[in-house]
Amino acid sequence: MTSGKTIGFSLVCLLMAAACSWGAVPMIAASDTGSASTRLDLADGWAIQSSANVEASGAELSQPGFSTAGWHPATVPSTVVAALVADGTYPDPYFGMNLRSLPGADYPIGKIFSKLPMPEGSPFRSSWWFRTEFATSGAFSEAPVLHFDGINYRAEIWLNGERLADPGEIAGAYRTYELDVTGRLRSEGLNALAVEVFPPQVDDLAITWVDWNPMAPDKAMGIWRDVYLTHSGPVSLRHPHVVSDLDLPGLDVARLTMSVEVRNTTDRPASGMLKARIDSLRMSEPVSLQPGEERTVVLTPERYPQLVVRRPELWWPIHMGPQNLHNLELSFEIDGVASDRVHSRFGIRKITSELTAEGHRLFRVNGRPVLVRGAGWTPDMMLRFSPERMASELAYVRDMGLNTIRLEGKMEPESFFELTDELGILVMAGWVCCSHWERWDNWSDEDYGIAMESLRSQIRRLRQHPSLLVWLNASDMPPPAKVEKGYLEVLDELRWPNPVLSSASAKPAEYSGPSGVKMNGPYEWIPPSYWLSDDGKHGGAWGFATEVGPGPVVPPLESLREMLPESSLWPIDEQWLFHAGSGRFDNLDIFTEALTARYGTPTDAPDYAFKAQLLAYDGLRAMFEAYARNKYTATGVIQWMLNDAWPSMIWHLYDVYLRPGGAYFGAKKALEPIHVQYSYDDRSVVIVNGFNRILDEVNVSAQIYDLEMRQRFSKQLAVNVPEDSASRAFVVPEIDDLSTTYFLQLTLEDSGGALLSRNFYALSTQTDVLDWNASTYYHTPVKTHGDLTGLVTLPTVELTMSATHEIQGNEGVTVVNLENPTEHLAFAVHLRLTAGEGGSEILPILWQDNYFPLLPGESRQIEARYDRSNLAGQRPTVVLDGWNMISATQHPALAP
Repeated sequence: MTSGKTIGFSLVCLLMAAACSWGAVPMIAASDTGSASTRLDLADGWAIQSSANVEASGAELSQPGFSTAGWHPATVPSTVVAALVADGTYPDPYFGMNLRSLPGADYPIGKIFSKLPMPEGSPFRSSWWFRTEFATSGAFSEAPVLHFDGINYRAEIWLNGERLADPGEIAGAYRTYELDVTGRLRSEGLNALAVEVFPPQVDDLAITWVDWNPMAPDKAMGIWRDVYLTHSGPVSLRHPHVVSDLDLPGLDVARLTMSVEVRNTTDRPASGMLKARIDSLRMSEPVSLQPGEERTVVLTPERYPQLVVRRPELWWPIHMGPQNLHNLELSFEIDGVASDRVHSRFGIRKITSELTAEGHRLFRVNGRPVLVRGAGWTPDMMLRFSPERMASELAYVRDMGLNTIRLEGKMEPESFFELTDELGILVMAGWVCCSHWERWDNWSDEDYGIAMESLRSQIRRLRQHPSLLVWLNASDMPPPAKVEKGYLEVLDELRWPNPVLSSASAKPAEYSGPSGVKMNGPYEWIPPSYWLSDDGKHGGAWGFATEVGPGPVVPPLESLREMLPESSLWPIDEQWLFHAGSGRFDNLDIFTEALTARYGTPTDAPDYAFKAQLLAYDGLRAMFEAYARNKYTATGVIQWMLNDAWPSMIWHLYDVYLRPGGAYFGAKKALEPIHVQYSYDDRSVVIVNGFNRILDEVNVSAQIYDLEMRQRFSKQLAVNVPEDSASRAFVVPEIDDLSTTYFLQLTLEDSGGALLSRNFYALSTQTDVLDWNASTYYHTPVKTHGDLTGLVTLPTVELTMSATHEIQGNEGVTVVNLENPTEHLAFAVHLRLTAGEGGSEILPILWQDNYFPLLPGESRQIEARYDRSNLAGQRPTVVLDGWNMISATQHPALAP
């Protein structure tokens, strides 16, 4: 079900939200402070240089006209290495083993660099200067503020020859800074800003990666978020916030509490009127401030009855209802003249959590339970940010049907949360694991202060977003009582409106007790039957798994060709493994063993890559289906991970090139809000209803076919499916004398015969046998693998194909019509779209389905949507391949 402002969702709507009917909503000001004050972005015209090559002082560097000849050009945000790659100093570190050619990148392969000191001789052991010049208007003479939204890790900041802050004051990757520059700006001519950035050390609360990708040799040193100037009148406004409360279980009344931080920027008293508007509601509050006073002004429904909203338009996550958003506008007026204005958007909703009778964490939105099904997010390894790419990735999240993203540190910019609000994608945010962030025994007093200020910076900007589900105070283990107590005090001070977890692990916290979640793995390949066979001790479909997954996800062949030299495509060599993980995940041995046992020995890179898509499809489908089957004994699952920080062989649902493979489509199949599926444990056919409405008189059917497509079983049943449920319809029997490899086709139709869901499984009479007693946190070994090698004997088939193409605004739409005219199964049909024959693959793209079967005589119509500009003036070309079919291309005709 799609409703509210998300009607008409498409990829291009996300890329060009302002042009879409559902996206025509006023955007929050670009500043994370929420200020609508005049803003001057300082993004362009920067130059960077190592301090080892600079003899001038900060005072000299920050004088207008200082020559930066021989420096490297840069834009901000940027890390040092990202700028040096952009200007061609270093080759693309993502290709092959180029990363190892960068100076300072000779740390041991497979080790976690964030835990190691930078090597001797690394050019990134020293600080680097970031310098720019800019002009301002006279308006910036009153109450100007210089903002830094993220610096990694320490910095000394100079403006026009004056030092504004030193490395003791500017420390912490996740802190935001506002520097008063009153009297320091030049309204005529140019201003010069020089920032000396110091690299993070092993014992810093920095930006880190763990075992899913390496780190750049600068350890992400740089100005990694926006730099900008704002100004206001005598009184400024910051950090607007609305908290909504509902009289649950009813949804007819909402009580809103509104707050904003008010600051007198002058050395004299100031009085005026704070004016607030929420949609059509208006309020005013007189405010008087002493010189330099800062205060949080709170407007409550007890004092302002208009903040009691009858029949509120609520915000819901995807599949649960519309994503209604409301506009908040605040201004401070002195003698009728606006001193400052801020505006924001918020959603009226209430998120709560509880422990079930079994002790599992269950979240509710507006009183209704939500089965969390999400994945872990990572930014680019060099922290490069692209709004277009971000929109494309969130389009993929919604297209797959995921309802949640988990952020383990690495907080994204404001635009990320604006889109998750619009799309109904919940966000689990919190701190990172496996670094100084969780080495609390080694924290200094400064570390403690930085941690609290980092939390304060992030919560101020996150708390307003309705998509925020929960905050996690740690990842792999709960913080000690002192640290957790400090975190909770900050959250309470800032009126954090959502649940809080001590960590993403099951270990109880000293201060707050049990978390109700688990982090039991696996992270390595396991068979589809694992999830429903677990006895409640491991990572199977019970409870809330905060990070888990079926292991490596080798990209499609086209991506392998983009990330590896041709000479290393086959066999698997060190170039492949350099793009695996680190530690226990630095190889593909378990994955390859399973691939070989199930599908046969791979003969070359194309064969291996295609079999890898099948393995990933089955693995991701089985995991998400199992958690849906067991709702609400299973209360949540976060696939580790969603995306890649660089080209990777492990843990993603789509690769760094935005090429969706088997994992993507397996997840998408399982995450259908109305879905029919098979249970590997008891052979039951289950209907999952993800909506809050009953499915009346739906017809579910199942057919079993042997390897030669002879039907060996068929059953159909009309059923009613309760709302938000998983209902067993019937059990598929074991069939005597069935081929070792066989097939199960499931369909679900409404009472009028319209298709609601279809699903197709390649199964084996030789079941997987797991060695549970040998389980580790990351893997359960397999004694006997299911045998699907019979697929190799499927006859080659030739499909008939036609296609049409049309342009709908800025979107290209290609519809592919396929028919299997043979008596044999077409297994794992795969479609791609290129810009002209032999041209580049069109990415990103939203395919309706892929890696799907076509039974004998069956026809299907598959749609693809994409940004028309990616055609580069060419007509699209459909490329067809698959497990056992003749490859073909088709040039679509223009749609009538």
